[in-house]
This record gives sequence, C-alpha cells and structure tokens, in this order.
Amino acid sequence: MVWQNSGRYRTDRGQGTDQDNQQDDASSMSAVKRLERSQFTDEMDTRFGFERMKEPGEKTGWLINMHPTEILDDDKRMISAVDYYFIQEDGSRFKVALPFKPYFYIATKRNCDREVISFLSKKFQGKVAKLEIIPKEDLDLPNHLVGLKRSYIKLSFNTVDDLMKVKREISPAVRKNREREKSNDAYTAMLSSALAGGNVIAAEEDGSSKKMSNQMDNIVDMREYDVPYHVRLSIDLKIHVAHWYNVRYRGSVYPPEIVRRDDLVERPDPVVLAFDIETTKLPLKFPDAETDQIMMISYMIDGQGYLITNREIVSEDIEDFEFTPKPEYEGPFTVFNEPDEAALIQRWFEHVHETRPNIFVTYNGDFFDWPFVETRAAQHGLNMYQEIGFQKDSQGEYKASQAIHMDCLRWVKRDSYLPVGSHNLKAAAKAKLSYDPVELDPEEMCRMATEEPQTLATYSVSDAVATYYLYMKYVHPFIFALCTIIPMEPDEVLRKGSGTLCEALLMVQAFHANIIFPNKQEQVFNKLTDDGHVLDTETYVGGHVEALESGVFRSDIPCRFKMNPAAFDFLLQRVERTLRHAIEEEEQIPLEQVLNFNEVCEEIKKKLISLKEVPNRIECPLIYHLDVGAMYPNIILTNRLQPSAIVNEAVCAACDFNKPGANCQRKMNWQWRGEIMPASRSEFHRIQQQLESEKFPPLFPNGPPRAFHELNREEQARHEKKRLADYCRRAYKKVHQTRLEERVTTICQRENSFYVDTVRAFRDRRYEFKGLHKVWKKKLSTAQDAGDAAEVKRCKNMEILYESLQLAHKCILNSFYGYVMRKGARWYSMEMAGS
Repeated sequence: MVWQNSGRYRTDRGQGTDQDNQQDDASSMSAVKRLERSQFTDEMDTRFGFERMKEPGEKTGWLINMHPTEILDDDKRMISAVDYYFIQEDGSRFKVALPFKPYFYIATKRNCDREVISFLSKKFQGKVAKLEIIPKEDLDLPNHLVGLKRSYIKLSFNTVDDLMKVKREISPAVRKNREREKSNDAYTAMLSSALAGGNVIAAEEDGSSKKMSNQMDNIVDMREYDVPYHVRLSIDLKIHVAHWYNVRYRGSVYPPEIVRRDDLVERPDPVVLAFDIETTKLPLKFPDAETDQIMMISYMIDGQGYLITNREIVSEDIEDFEFTPKPEYEGPFTVFNEPDEAALIQRWFEHVHETRPNIFVTYNGDFFDWPFVETRAAQHGLNMYQEIGFQKDSQGEYKASQAIHMDCLRWVKRDSYLPVGSHNLKAAAKAKLSYDPVELDPEEMCRMATEEPQTLATYSVSDAVATYYLYMKYVHPFIFALCTIIPMEPDEVLRKGSGTLCEALLMVQAFHANIIFPNKQEQVFNKLTDDGHVLDTETYVGGHVEALESGVFRSDIPCRFKMNPAAFDFLLQRVERTLRHAIEEEEQIPLEQVLNFNEVCEEIKKKLISLKEVPNRIECPLIYHLDVGAMYPNIILTNRLQPSAIVNEAVCAACDFNKPGANCQRKMNWQWRGEIMPASRSEFHRIQQQLESEKFPPLFPNGPPRAFHELNREEQARHEKKRLADYCRRAYKKVHQTRLEERVTTICQRENSFYVDTVRAFRDRRYEFKGLHKVWKKKLSTAQDAGDAAEVKRCKNMEILYESLQLAHKCILNSFYGYVMRKGARWYSMEMAGS
C-alpha cells in the first residue's frame, strides 16, 4: 500500500497545531527583542544622565521629553509604560516610568453588552486585562441633547502589543457588520420579524442578537483604537511636556505620582548642540556618503563653538578663532585638528558623551547630516546607534530616546511664514537673524580645503552659528510653548502638521468632557451625486477679500478721489450718535467727563461739509491697515460652528427640543463646487460589469491573475475611474464638468459646545499671554534703565516665554477652521468649512 501525503496535518484532540506553536515562538521572540530594546534604551539614557528613579522619594523636575516603553512588573511580565524625562533646577536629570493600561472602546447592538463581554473575556483570555461598560457622550446619537448616553465596552490591555493583536481580530468583523447595516433598509428588521412570527419592538429590545452563535456579529463600532499610547496617557492624566512636576516614587509596587506645579513658570536651560557638516563631492554631483568624506564638523554647545577638521582633506591646521556676525550672536570656536575621518567622527562622539546634550539641532539633518554621519561611521566600524543612540525611524527621521532632534527646516516650512523659495538656511538666517551669512560656491569647497582652509572653516562654522541662534531665538521657545498644550513629544510637535496638532488638542478637550472620539474620516471611493454622476473631487467656494481698487499706493504720491456727496449727508446726521457710542460704549467713559464734546462735533462736521462741497479731488492719501482680529475664531464663536452641530431634518425630528417656535436652528448659506464625470449612472454600471469579467495583474510576482472581486476596494475604484475617464474622453470629448451649487446648512445652537468652548478658551488665553508679554516688556525696559543684569536676563526670558506662548496659541487658533476639511480628520465637516 502506498501512502499519499495530502499536505494536511491533523492533530489529536488537545494538541496545538504547528501554526499555534510558531505563533507562540514568534510572540516570545518578539517579547525578548522588546525587552532587549528596552534595556538598551535604559543603558543609553543612563549614559546621558537620565537614571531611572529606584529609591523611594520625591523630586521636582521640568518635563523635557517622553517615550513609550515596556517594563517588567513584579510577576516578571512585560507591561506598557511611558518614560518621562525630567531636568531639575540644578541641571541634574532623572526619569521615571509610569505604567498605564492601553485601551479602546467597542459598541454593540442594543442590550447585547453582557453577552459580548462574556464572549470576549473567553476568546481573548490572557490578552484582555479588563472589560467594563462605560457610558460616554456620543454626539452622533439621536436625541443626545436630553442627556442620553451610549454604553461602550472598554477593553484594557497590559501591553500595546496585546491591544494591536485584539484590534486586528475585531476590526474585520466591525467592518463587515457596518456594511451589512448599510445594506439593510428601514423595513429589513420588520420583514425578518414578521417572517419569524414575532413583533418588531420585541425583536429590537430582546431580539435574536443575543442568540447569535458568533457574538462578533453584535459588535457594530470600534472607537479610539488608533490613539498613540503616549498621547493616550498624556490626555488621560494631563501630563504635558514643558511643565514642572513633583514626582513621588514609592517603590516598584506602586505607580509613581506625577503632580503638576503651576506655581513654577521659568524654564531651565537644557544643553543644546547645533551641528553642521561639510563634505567632499565630485564636480557637479551631490555628496555621496558611500564614497565622499566628512571634511569638517562644526557645532555649538550652549554658545561655545567647536570645529573638528579632517587633515586628510584639509591642508593645514586651523587655529582657534571667533565668528561673531552680530554682537548678540557670539561665536568663539575651539578647533580640533584630527588626522583622518575616523578620528574626526570618534572625537565628535566622545565630545557628545562628555557634554550629554538634551537637544540636537540641525538644518535638514533628517535627510543629509545624520544619514551621512551614520554611513561614514559605519565605514570605519563605528555604530552611531550604539555610540550616541540616534537611528532612523519608520518615517525616515533620526531620533533617540535620551535626546531630542530638532530639524529647524521643519519649523521654517510650517511656522516661519517665509515664502517657498526662502526655506534654505541662508535665506532663513537673513530674514530671521537679520544678517547676511557667509556663502560659498559648493563646487569650490574641495579646492578651498587645500588652498584656503581658513576661509572654508569660517564658512563651515557660519552654518553652525546660524542654526544654533535660529533655534535658540525662534524654534526652542515656540516648540516648547506648543508642548505645554499639545499631548505629544517635542519631536512630534515640531514635525506634525498644524491640523494634527489641532486634532490632538480637541482630543484632550473631548476626553475631559466625556465625549467619545469620532473615528478618522474615511475616503469614499467613486461617490455618486444625486443624479448619478461619479464625483471626482468636491470642495467649497471660500470667502475672498473684495478689492475696491487694485494698485500700489504711497502716502507721498497724490491720488485721484471721486466721492459721493449723498454719503456725507448720512454721516453728518450721525456725528453726535457715533461719538457718543465711541465714548460711552467702547471707551467706557461717562459723557459728563468730556468737556469739549460739542466743539469736536462741530470740527468734524466742518471737515465733512468741505469734502461734500468738493467731492472730486487730487490729494496725498492716508494709508490705513485694517485687520480683523482673530477673524475665523470669531466666526466660529458667533455662529456656534462645530462639526457635530451640522444637522439635517432627520436629526432634528428625533430631538425633543424640536418644537414649534424653537430658535435653536441657524441656517447658513454656502457654495459647493464639484468636479463630476459626464457619464451617467447606467454607463458607470456597464463599465463595472465589464471589469467584473476581466483579469488583473497578480498581487505578487509569478502569482495567478486576479478577478475584479479579488482586488481591494481602492484598486477597484482606481480601475473603475481610469476606465470611466477613458470612456468619457471618447464619448463626451471631456473627462470633467465643474458644477456649482448653492446649499443651505442648519447649525444646531443647542449642540454640546466642547469645540466652541475650546476655541473660546484658546482665544482668551492668547489675549492673556499677549497682555503678560506687554507687562514683561515694560519690566525689561525698566531693568535695562536700572542696569540690573540679573533682572534684565530674567525679564528677557519671561518676555520670550510669553511671546512664544501667544504665538503658539495663534498657530493653533488659525488651524481650527481649516482642520475640519483636512483628509482623515476626526472632526471632518465640509459644511462647517463652507459656512
């Protein structure tokens, strides 16, 4: 008898499969790697002075950074935590790990909570640490204004890894259940109930949901599963970077207590290292780290400059010198002349170990300086990650646990308001630091290393000086001011878009108002208009400034004026009323205190009459700059605009406050603009049918061709749109038509006002900081007159602090309106943006 191998392996009952064993092995290997990574991080942090608190006690420190990590609990199990890095007043450093259970929420069908909890606790035993029912404010819930709350099941985990595993299993079921709900119309439940011989109300309240064999079919929504772990902890516990905290450690059994100290305002001075490299290059080529070498590394640490030269390239030793472009930008430089590139890199690494910087500053360092140094170090047998802890992350950015990497180019692009062509270091230094930096032709640098090494050294250090003072004057106060309100690391606050920062802030406010976060807006592929055309893009027609007359005007060049005499009659009649309103309402001064009211009125009337009598004149104009203060925030506040307040007839019909004479609805007109394809619905469906009979390239090389239904939704939409565009080009001689529509949106004035309250609080806080900035500016002037150097330094620091705080608030304020149209926004609303 010949036994044939069927390719299948059946285990005896009670035995695990090979796949299960492989998964367990992979999981244990992953845990070992995570533990090794955590131990290396602790070792590197210790080298830079951040020793973990191990003895019970209390310390006060300024929070400079935070990172997610994993630690071992008393049972030697891995649990997720966040490492918080502190600087004390005397400059000493420490860190502390705060364990916290990551979590997300799921929603079930009505009255199925208990059954789903029981099912999940068995299915994910060992992964889910805790299951509990939490009532949350859901702004999508019909009639929620009367106080109705929706019950969510909160799944808590010991590690982020467990959370991701469970999320991956639940997510497909939720997606499938949502699609099933969309396909059901209003009569589906009634029909199924009638066929089963029951009644609709009983089916809804008790229903067959509880009797389902697979309780996963009862999970209809999943929320807050994509909030980064360290952001989650910062939101929940109100722990933000750039604040002072009292840290109380009571041993490994208890979590540390971290309490904010709002009475401490002045910031400590972290150690800042700004560096720049000069490299060799082939003529007319960009430097290549595989073949070119580093000629010089110039860097500044807390105002003291250093230059390391590679004598293999540089023809002679460079003596210590000074580069001070302006008196306030001092640059004394100490020079180290090293024999070759390996010694140059080793010297720099050793100096980094000695000085232990908290912040590394570069200009475009993510894409040039760091990768070049890393590659050249590797060529000489040095591992940059092992030496100073920096390596490339998944976004292609160089980061470390023990130090922050601030790439000033990111700030220039997002926050400097410089034009696009002025984003290089030379242009930024000229605009922001008000001096012309040294410039050299890149093609001349290699020659100058041999013939004019001193000139090249001056150029090299000029970049380090510009980078250091640009960071210290603008980037440092601005980024750490944002960190006080945004629950993120400084590296992220620098690099994320303003919309992402705005969303993080809204998440903070929503959590503390017990509001469940909405999921991120998902793209709808090949959306159809009401009349059956495929919608390519849609947006709104924004407001614009009406130009009365365009041109360039100067106060010393006469202009021709042509005025309307009738307008002056209107002004003459209202002179007294206008002045009275300005005095009593705006300036809050009693009219009895004004002694020359009538004389001023008569003087104004005489001037108006003279203008009326000669309406056509040629005179030198007066140039006025009229600016609407905080225009978009004030539009939001005046109309109570917020994404959750955009309602329709169905929402209002379910609301108890919708009664005759109710004044809780505000109608706002806006203009919608869409790019549609001219093909009709039937033509689109015919193209879909054609595609369903075709084969498409394999997912992997040498794989079998795929049918249309085997493609993912994004690929299907791409093929549909491409085929439809080709058809429209042949049949209609055009691919797009632009359509404009006047639309009316209803804004609920009773809606939960957390969005509006957030905007108002920020606007008011910004005005408060502007006021404090003026106060400290006056104190600085007084201290300068008195000649008190210590007080001058203190006042200058406080002035910079409040100026940066008000600028940070301005940046966020201006993002609230534009954020609602950002792709992937949690609080997305085109109607709000258009209104």
